[in-house]
Amino acid sequence: MTTRHDLAVSADLEGSRLDTCLAALGPGWTRSRARKLIDDGNVTVNGSPARPSFTVHHGDLIVVLEPPVAPLEVEPEDIPLDIVFEDGELVVLNKPAGLVIHPAAGNPAGTLVNALLHHCDDLSGIGGVERPGIVHRLDKDTTGLMVVAKTDRAHLALSIAFRQREVAKTYLAVCYGVPKDSEGVIDAPIDRHPRDRQQMAVVPSGRPARTLYHVDEAFTDASLVSCRLVTGRTHQIRVHLAHRGHALIGDPLYSGRQWRNLANPDVQRACRTFPRQALHAHRLGFTHPATRAKVEFEAPVPEDMEELIRLLRASG
Repeated sequence: MTTRHDLAVSADLEGSRLDTCLAALGPGWTRSRARKLIDDGNVTVNGSPARPSFTVHHGDLIVVLEPPVAPLEVEPEDIPLDIVFEDGELVVLNKPAGLVIHPAAGNPAGTLVNALLHHCDDLSGIGGVERPGIVHRLDKDTTGLMVVAKTDRAHLALSIAFRQREVAKTYLAVCYGVPKDSEGVIDAPIDRHPRDRQQMAVVPSGRPARTLYHVDEAFTDASLVSCRLVTGRTHQIRVHLAHRGHALIGDPLYSGRQWRNLANPDVQRACRTFPRQALHAHRLGFTHPATRAKVEFEAPVPEDMEELIRLLRASG
């Protein structure tokens, strides 16, 4: 059956694009999903159809007629998963590096969704054909904790919790250099890079983005930093630390060739050859959608980052 959603534009979304607004207000919709709903004629603003770029205002009434979820076309695949916790409502897993979250152009198979469909026969359908159960994402080469919804109830509750910033997410990052302050806040808006559309950047007109950081350990030319996300923008930690002059070791988009400036040849080699951004989703805490209990999970630092940290520690 078609589902009707009546959404009122809140004050904090004043002046935003319609597709951005729907991604913020809807039940776990991505911006691309919101754009498709608009393009298919399923969205009105104050009773009139609108384009994805339409500017919304506080108090506008958005009505979305969401068609029924199409039958899944993504094939289950027997891909091993590191399950940290599972019950009838959700799965918490420790994602390895290199695993894409959902099928897309260039990655039609071999994704986390393919693996989940093999592991579970009861994933929430709210995410649609390509994203069943998915309520948040990690970059392909970021490791660590993710929660996946198995029921529509869990999907809606977790989506709301993420949107209202009620999910505690702590990451460990190994970055170049040592931040001047041992702890602090990076409060800098993020949007697409004005020239390179593959990258995000700190842009004055971007969406608000806030990262809390703490230097857990300082080395000669690098640091182990824990970061707690207040907002959840694309590439947020990677962009914020790079903006402060402390790009993540191994980051193919934001670190450039900073390894050239390192004095120790062994450290230089390790940083030059590190195969991914040194970023790990270490802790994840939220309210369980069924029991309402506060739960928190922790994933150990992966071996490649452990090895890098050991080398940095030994070098001084």
